[in-house]
Amino acid sequence: MTSTAPTRTATEQTGAHTEEAASLIGGARARIDSLDDRIIGLVQERMAVSAVIQEARITSGGRRVNLSREMDVLGHYSGALGKPGTALAMTLLELCRGRV
Repeated sequence: MTSTAPTRTATEQTGAHTEEAASLIGGARARIDSLDDRIIGLVQERMAVSAVIQEARITSGGRRVNLSREMDVLGHYSGALGKPGTALAMTLLELCRGRV
């Protein structure tokens, strides 16, 4: 079954009221999409580095998680981004803790 939905114009897709604004928004959204791809790549890289650190810590007889380090990370993000930074750091830490 094929879709017969009409194609939406740039202004309809962006919510803009002029073609100029729609064009600007379209370009900015493309840049955001590119930034999101880079952020995802950096998070994946952070996860890999964290796994190396955890493996070294466990192999040496330590614990998988270093809570004082996590508090430092939370403080860093909170200081830079405020309360939402804390939530972002918590998500990153959760992603980077690995699987038990």
